Amino acid sequence: MNQISRRTFAKSAVVSAVVLGAGPILAESPKRKIKVGFLGGAHSHGLAKWKIIKASSDFELLGLAEESAQVRSQYQKLGAKLLSRDELLDTAELIIIESAVRDHARDAELALTAGKHVHVEKPPTVRMTELTELVALARKNKRLLQAGYMWRYHPGFAAMFEAVRKGWLGEIYLVRGMINTSVPPERRAEWAEFKGGGMFELGCHLIDSMVRFLGRPLQVKPTLRGDGPANDKLNDNNAVVFEFEHAMGVITNTTSQPNAFAYRSFEVFGTNGTAVLKPIEPPTLQIDLSKAAGPYKSGLQTIDLPAYERYVADFVELAAAIRGEKALSVTLDEELLVHKTLLKACEML
Repeated sequence: MNQISRRTFAKSAVVSAVVLGAGPILAESPKRKIKVGFLGGAHSHGLAKWKIIKASSDFELLGLAEESAQVRSQYQKLGAKLLSRDELLDTAELIIIESAVRDHARDAELALTAGKHVHVEKPPTVRMTELTELVALARKNKRLLQAGYMWRYHPGFAAMFEAVRKGWLGEIYLVRGMINTSVPPERRAEWAEFKGGGMFELGCHLIDSMVRFLGRPLQVKPTLRGDGPANDKLNDNNAVVFEFEHAMGVITNTTSQPNAFAYRSFEVFGTNGTAVLKPIEPPTLQIDLSKAAGPYKSGLQTIDLPAYERYVADFVELAAAIRGEKALSVTLDEELLVHKTLLKACEML
């Protein structure tokens, strides 16, 4: 196997995009810290994001507004200052929404209406109309709206994205992803709240990448099943087939796999070769080409990826965008397309 050097990868795996519809943002001093607070903290990603924001030199972390005493106590152990919702909305420039999924749209609307930039945990809303209204509000108030899909800045996905965009894999005919877990019994009711079940909670991350690779699907054909041991309403064994003009996508999800992280994968198949990311975390990327293309040789090669930690690059880019130094990599139009596809995959649209 050929090894691609870190330096070569760093030069080749940069993916840039121009934000559409977010409106002009005045350039400001890059050294100014951005005042940020959390509206809600119940989501499972919330505590990790709190730690990253607290350690970042880009932000001044003001505190947390949260209704649940149990959730508040978790953040207080990390030194969180508790604020009322009104105090948070009055003082913060950026609001991070980490409330329960059912409350994402409500809380994001409050923040955008108050004139704040928003990072909202995935999935950003439960209904398409809600996200459409949030995007319209962000455009009207010239504020940024970033959805918290956790692998948008993953170096393995970035390398695959570039290979697709630049044609190094040839014509893409299949994208396939698997994202499994072993969900504890106490969380099944939370996931069962939405028809998409595990596909809505976890499959959304891979649907996000697939749609940004291939665009709008022509058809979405979900199979949502409840095959787990519990006698409840959770769809916990799911597969969705996506038909594109010249390609197919297949995303699968189950909540019953032990040691599931090692088997999570994302694969892109083209007429000149294949890119396989497995496991996704910690990332291992292999590219196998018929003919050399871009920085890659012919044959099977393991790509040397730079260090990666979830969420860090999301907030680095968001801070830069707020200061007017760059645009967000994912446009508001892409947010709408990803979410519409997700809801169709979950039989929620």
